[in-house]
Amino acid sequence: MSRRILCVLHQAHSTTGQVGIALRQLGHHAQIVRPLIGQRIPRQIDRFDGLIVFGGPMSANDDHLPGIRTELQLIERWMRIDRPVWGICLGAQLMARVLGASVYTHPDDQVEIGWYPMHPVGRGKRIFGPLTHVYQWHREGFELPHGAIRLASGVVGGLFREQAYLVGQHAFATQFHPEMHPKMMNRWLTRAGHMLDLPGAMDIDNHRGGMTRYYPKQSQWLKRTLDRWLSSNL
Repeated sequence: MSRRILCVLHQAHSTTGQVGIALRQLGHHAQIVRPLIGQRIPRQIDRFDGLIVFGGPMSANDDHLPGIRTELQLIERWMRIDRPVWGICLGAQLMARVLGASVYTHPDDQVEIGWYPMHPVGRGKRIFGPLTHVYQWHREGFELPHGAIRLASGVVGGLFREQAYLVGQHAFATQFHPEMHPKMMNRWLTRAGHMLDLPGAMDIDNHRGGMTRYYPKQSQWLKRTLDRWLSSNL
């Protein structure tokens, strides 16, 4: 059954990447909206079967940006109607804020940029299955929201403990970027390659080498998980 998915992006040049590709392959239709550049959220959000809020370079705490407030309100409304929502990186952090949790920068200004190990826990072992490394690009993390189930944590002694959570049957959040594909990674490295010099970031060999070692598995996982997420079968 074809479904309509509302996809929230944060910059004029942003795309849905591998998520959009997988949705098309599954026969679904994605509609894009960019509140941070002034685009209006569709009034009748109940016409959509799912909501995906993607990442971006801004902070979930940037309340001075009208688009951030709009997105927080959208997520809150969406969670009230209890349909599938997936927050990716910034989207996961915005969801955490809606649920009353803090979003923070690392006290030592550390970041996660590149391919990092991820450790599924509890129910997350079934959800993430064979994933061992995932693609990260973020400066902020979040606390586990009250009532959420932790699905994955970062490396032991690592920079950001919370990596994925689930609230109820429909609200799914991942700190990492499953939408990343080769062209997107190259664009990020071109536009923001200076961030590889930040403490905690992986070097260029990690980014390039991970495309062979980890990207195929992450891409295959994404398509299966999108299907299960839309079927409320995570």
